[in-house]
Amino acid sequence: MNQALLGSRDIRDQPAYTFPEAARYLGIPRATLRYWVLESAGSKPLITAPAGASGRLSFNNLVEAHVLRALRTVHRVKMGAVRDALAFAEQSLGIDRLLLRDELRTSGQEVLLERLDQLISLTKSGQLAIQRILAAYLKRVERDDNALPFRLYPLPAGVSHGTRTIVIDPRISFGRPTIAGSGISTEALISRIDAGESVDVLADDYGLQPAQIHDAVLYERAA
Repeated sequence: MNQALLGSRDIRDQPAYTFPEAARYLGIPRATLRYWVLESAGSKPLITAPAGASGRLSFNNLVEAHVLRALRTVHRVKMGAVRDALAFAEQSLGIDRLLLRDELRTSGQEVLLERLDQLISLTKSGQLAIQRILAAYLKRVERDDNALPFRLYPLPAGVSHGTRTIVIDPRISFGRPTIAGSGISTEALISRIDAGESVDVLADDYGLQPAQIHDAVLYERAA
């Protein structure tokens, strides 16, 4: 894998998010995220936190969890089956960290579906459902010229599609959720809303559209 992705100096792989923060930003239960990251019953974790992270996750980990959430949305897909499918991709095809790789959009997606089909006997409709959901979630990850993730458009909890108003970019606002194109954190907006200020006042102060602020409120309230 490209050293820029795994190198200790790349901001995308630096520990930056606590478990509660990562779970809230992605709309995933904390216990579920912990299960994916921490070794369970002797199994290899689905997501590997940075070495010496002291309980913190990286932006790359957020992207991996975002893709896992897509698989979780199809309730028949068990995490044990996903674990085996990812191991197969790594051991048989040399595709490590498939959830992070651009290959998942091409051959990797087919590998995952084929392996899941063998493990849990997916129907054709089940395969199509996973493919559709995966495609929708993968479109919410922007990649750089090296095909590495650098920007994520998260979804509120319980939502499988939506606008791209909210963005997580490790280079902006310390990687916290912001209004896309503005650098204004959703947390700052919601704190002012909670203090009694109106959407119109905030829109005027920050040069935003009211719809953007409404999306920020929806995102924060669902988290």
